[in-house]
Amino acid sequence: MSKVKFGILLPHFGKNCSIDKILKGSMKAEELGFNAVWVRDHIVFHPHVFEGTNNNFLDPFPTLAAISSVTTDLILGSAVIIPLRHPLVTAVNFSTLSNISKGRVIAGFGAGNFQVEFDATGMPYDKRPALVKENVEIFRKVWKEDNVTYEGEIFSFKDITLNPKPVKEIPIWYGGATPASVKRATSYCDGWFPGRINLPTFDARVRLIEKRLKKAGKPRISLGAIPITSIDKNRDAALKKINLKGLIEAANHRKWWKKPPSGRFEIAEDLEGSLIAGNPDDCCK
Repeated sequence: MSKVKFGILLPHFGKNCSIDKILKGSMKAEELGFNAVWVRDHIVFHPHVFEGTNNNFLDPFPTLAAISSVTTDLILGSAVIIPLRHPLVTAVNFSTLSNISKGRVIAGFGAGNFQVEFDATGMPYDKRPALVKENVEIFRKVWKEDNVTYEGEIFSFKDITLNPKPVKEIPIWYGGATPASVKRATSYCDGWFPGRINLPTFDARVRLIEKRLKKAGKPRISLGAIPITSIDKNRDAALKKINLKGLIEAANHRKWWKKPPSGRFEIAEDLEGSLIAGNPDDCCK
């Protein structure tokens, strides 16, 4: 059985956005034995309904580069990069981060869902699946080969060489919770990273992943998730620290999530898997 590893998503956005907190928190995470730190990606940041209204946002690549300078072992992950940039730019960013951090990189990549960002950057929102696939194809080529020529539906270029190459292979994890995300993850990625997801949906997706991999004769891929975690002296106190109403509202808009028997998310227990709250012992169970 694969070893379970633990990381934290850093506050590089919203009201707690602070480079001092990020660097100190990363060093503390490494000291406490966490395996990884993660960042999100936006160009035009619109907080989720449960995150408040502060739209501060630090770009993921320089943020991870800064963290690499004050840590030695933490994996630096993106959860997830959205195809808002030209793939050669993103490839250079990841390769640079690999060299700066001596290879401590996981490239989480996903389609995104805020059309305003695609409109603002000129990327075709209605072609997100193709955007993701072409980005991944281009990454894998330019990270390994010289004089690369690529002809795709969206991107094309001739005789491109990017150096330096990553210091070691960068695993690519696909981010998304839908059945389509499982198809993409098992077709051309090394891992599946649904972000926030409730346990019944996670279990269903894992069964689908195993079925697809077995049918294709492929090895197991990495799996991850990012539950919102609140720790306090007891569960009631921990729940008071989060926007539970907003989380429930957001869950009811997730059309691909498996719903509770009532047909609607109504209480904290309905969010099991996407929310962990309680004292330290509760959260470790």
